[in-house]
Amino acid sequence: MRIVGLIGLALLATQDGASVPPDTLPEVLTATIPLGLPESLADVLRAPVAEVALGRRLFFDPILSIDRTIACASCHDPAHGMASGTALSSGVHGARTLRNAPAIVNRALGASFMWDGRVATLEEQVLQPIANELEMDLALDDAVARLAADDAYRAEFAAVFSAAPSRATLANALASFVRRLLSGDSPVDRFRTGDIGALSQAERSGLWLYESRGGCWRCHSGPNFTDEAFHTTGVGAQDGVPEPGRFAITRDEADRGRFKTPTLRDVAASAPYMHDGSLATLADVVEFYRQGGRPNSNLDAHLRPIDLSDEDAEHLVAFLRALSARRP
Repeated sequence: MRIVGLIGLALLATQDGASVPPDTLPEVLTATIPLGLPESLADVLRAPVAEVALGRRLFFDPILSIDRTIACASCHDPAHGMASGTALSSGVHGARTLRNAPAIVNRALGASFMWDGRVATLEEQVLQPIANELEMDLALDDAVARLAADDAYRAEFAAVFSAAPSRATLANALASFVRRLLSGDSPVDRFRTGDIGALSQAERSGLWLYESRGGCWRCHSGPNFTDEAFHTTGVGAQDGVPEPGRFAITRDEADRGRFKTPTLRDVAASAPYMHDGSLATLADVVEFYRQGGRPNSNLDAHLRPIDLSDEDAEHLVAFLRALSARRP
């Protein structure tokens, strides 16, 4: 996985005993937009250095959980493609999340956030896990009070925002950092720009299948390999009845069972897959779609069984792995 941005930051330690992974993101980050991503991201790279640094510190600090045991990074681990590495994540007091923690690379390109699209901006999204009782379970007013009572954070917020910690400044700092988690320059990007040797023969075959018979491009399109839309694949459906999905937000029956299409960037590092983490490997994912998803009353019209040989399926997996900047 390659995560790039604008600034160089020192790695920051968290409290002893906290269930927080180390900050293994590159200490020195570059200022260039990764190959394959749009020039519109230039604005992201102009965010104030100090604001991004503050957001990075907060992201890895368990101060934002009620018992100071987990942080944002506990569910979005650099070692797992900025995802969790488990089907469901552990929250405070032994709680378990209801959904798989998705990879958060390239969220600067996001049109909506959360699996069901319940929030429209990244600033809204970054506050959700803090207050969620199954995750960090800390009331936002209490989170702000903690930061205001901490001499170092109080001084840093004053330096960055000329203001005390607040919901708005906390959201701005975290969102500015998350927007810098950019992933591109994969072998696929290099192949598409003329480096024919960037992909093996199997990976090239997988690319052809992806763009033709496999039909993957219908949902996983654009520079981030997602249409940012919502689809019913049948994951989680029981006896032909889909989960609520986006219906729980819109109350529109057409949205029943629909979940947002995730990015395929760095997908080899972010197992397990799907909104419930029910598919352990990329081979499992390809097999799921090879069978046409899972039948249910609102199955997406694009989904139908795909005529793939076992070798075709292996080549498609090889292509998906080539969407990682560094091959796992």
